[in-house]
Amino acid sequence: MARRFVSLTVSMMLVLFLFMTGCSSSADPQGSGDQVELKLGFYSSGASDAKMQELIDGFMKKHPNIKVTTETAPYGQFFQKLDTRIAAGNAPDLWLSDGVLVAKYAERGAIKDLTEWIDKDLNKEDYYGLDFNKDAEGRYWAVPQGIQIGVLFYNKDLFDQAGVSYPTEDWTYDDLKKAAAKLTLDSKGKNADDPKFDGKSVSQFGLTFFSITEGWFPVMKAYGGGVLDPTMKKSIIDSPENRQAVEWMVDGMKRGIITDPSDLKSFKSPMEVFPSKSAAMWFGIYARVLAANESGLNHDVTLLPKGPSGKRFAPVIANSWVINNKADDAKAKAAWEWIKYWVTEDEVQSEWAVLGEAVPVKKSVANSDAFLNSGNKKINKQAFLDSFEFAGTLDTNAVWNEWVQVFGDNVDRAFLGEVPVNKALGEADRGVQKTLDQFYQK
Repeated sequence: MARRFVSLTVSMMLVLFLFMTGCSSSADPQGSGDQVELKLGFYSSGASDAKMQELIDGFMKKHPNIKVTTETAPYGQFFQKLDTRIAAGNAPDLWLSDGVLVAKYAERGAIKDLTEWIDKDLNKEDYYGLDFNKDAEGRYWAVPQGIQIGVLFYNKDLFDQAGVSYPTEDWTYDDLKKAAAKLTLDSKGKNADDPKFDGKSVSQFGLTFFSITEGWFPVMKAYGGGVLDPTMKKSIIDSPENRQAVEWMVDGMKRGIITDPSDLKSFKSPMEVFPSKSAAMWFGIYARVLAANESGLNHDVTLLPKGPSGKRFAPVIANSWVINNKADDAKAKAAWEWIKYWVTEDEVQSEWAVLGEAVPVKKSVANSDAFLNSGNKKINKQAFLDSFEFAGTLDTNAVWNEWVQVFGDNVDRAFLGEVPVNKALGEADRGVQKTLDQFYQK
């Protein structure tokens, strides 16, 4: 009797084990059986929110053991709140970082080093932009969600009206300025090459740009300059190359060919100048295609011009997924599954590409019709992909926001003619170095 009871008990335990195992394997691809709740944070952009939720739903269907909850807010609010939550130790397990902020989070210990997982699970040659999140020691801190890269936008109608040939990939910055002069018109319709041109009543600018990404940084880099050395801890602002680049910009602004900071104040936003047909050319990132299309511009894009020595530079912002360094092991692994889902799945990459907000991370999708021929308006999207050959980040580090503010305040004074270029760059150099030292020499 005792033997029959033991045998029956063992059989029941075996059936129960098999039942539990079966349930586990159907609900959990990893076989752990654990349910994980993952908090995913991202900044809301309105039109893309529905698609993001659709992709999240697809992820949860594929990973039924992972429940994703979202935390969103408009861009400014999202990052302001995020800093507070990081300080309080309750930030999301995974969030979408502006590409210029990845170094800040990494150097301040807020995000997880992803090097080991990337080396194990991703073939780096299959993706654009992984190296834009790599630090000087070779560590990877994030994986791009989508990439913004700068090119030269031009309004074909304004070129045709002026009888100026469209920009080519062989253009130098001097070629750009010569064309911009012919495309700049005053209130009487005279261009900037006309002796009677009135630079104080410009109704159409040859070129508009503003700030760092779509303004002074790519010019300085193309001229052989820059802001920080490779360590990202030392200013190199006060250099002959930067003086030459800023002189090029100041000359264009003095002549009314290029918008200066004062000109931009007459627009609701610096980003409205080109879509409103008030400028013939613009240094723009990929996201600006949407605004140009919505305004009905007859436009196209090409590579940014070459500097005096033939060097070319395209600014990059790789908006990226990062994992909270304080996420426990289960949540961190679940977050990595989300990142892999985002970058490796062709369907996910194609679905996101349709929105037209960013260049896809996966090369096979970026080089397909899903990206190159998407949308009703056909432009030379290959220019965005070709620009990766000479692309670089914006000298990002832990105090990027701070030093950009210092540099911008000083160079704007030169742009407005308030101080000579030499003085502006000298003061910018000292101010930026002071900002760097306050953080790195603590």
